[in-house]
Amino acid sequence: MEIVDGGARRGGGAEIADRDVGALAGEGQRDRAPHPHRAAGHERDSPGQFLDTPGSVWSHRAAMSWSFRNWLKVRFITGFFVTVPAVATSWLLYAFWDAIDDFFSPAYQHVFGRRIPGLGFLTAVLLILFIGTIATNVVGRRLIARIERLLVHVPIFRSIYPSVKQLLESFSPEKRSSFKAVVLAEHPRKGEFVFGFVTAEVLVEGPEAKQQMVIVFVPTNNLYLGDVIVVPKDDVHATGLSVEEGIRIILSAGTATPARLPRERL
Repeated sequence: MEIVDGGARRGGGAEIADRDVGALAGEGQRDRAPHPHRAAGHERDSPGQFLDTPGSVWSHRAAMSWSFRNWLKVRFITGFFVTVPAVATSWLLYAFWDAIDDFFSPAYQHVFGRRIPGLGFLTAVLLILFIGTIATNVVGRRLIARIERLLVHVPIFRSIYPSVKQLLESFSPEKRSSFKAVVLAEHPRKGEFVFGFVTAEVLVEGPEAKQQMVIVFVPTNNLYLGDVIVVPKDDVHATGLSVEEGIRIILSAGTATPARLPRERL
């Protein structure tokens, strides 16, 4: 009987095992069967994923295109401001050289029968050198001064020559050496300051006391025209700039002004 009972128990155990196996098989089939909501969810998500991919690619391409345009614009503007001044300067020098060469070329063309490029310009250089040699001695200066006095009486010449001479002299080394310092002077009204060049110092004797003054040249039209003001020496502000730096500030309309004044010298 124990054997029978044991067999019965073994039989019952077999039935339970078969039932468990069947249940596991059903669960497997259930897992493998597509869930309707899950399948619909996958179907809804997949097109969105494919639609987002071209958008991200397009935005990436747009960012790259903007970056390339910015890179191209910066390089082009930088090259423009580097190239144009050099080309313009070269063209002006060539036009000046060609104009002088054309002025003297007819005489040589009449002599040699054809034009020799550069010979007229060389003649102009030698002529300028010869006049400069004459103007450096006392006799030559007196002669040139007398010629200038005669030319000033010519109606049209006297209205053009002084302005042209003053313009050229403003860029001469002698004119620049007359500028002793670059200062800031309060002009034309209180609270407003202008760049100026100290040209001289003068002692002004007043009714009450003597006062040390400085003569400041304030350019109003590049360098060859301006105001000459006399201000107390203590009222001008030193800038620490060299004369060349001051001239560069005037010619650049103030764009070359350093960020801090007075500039500290190393």
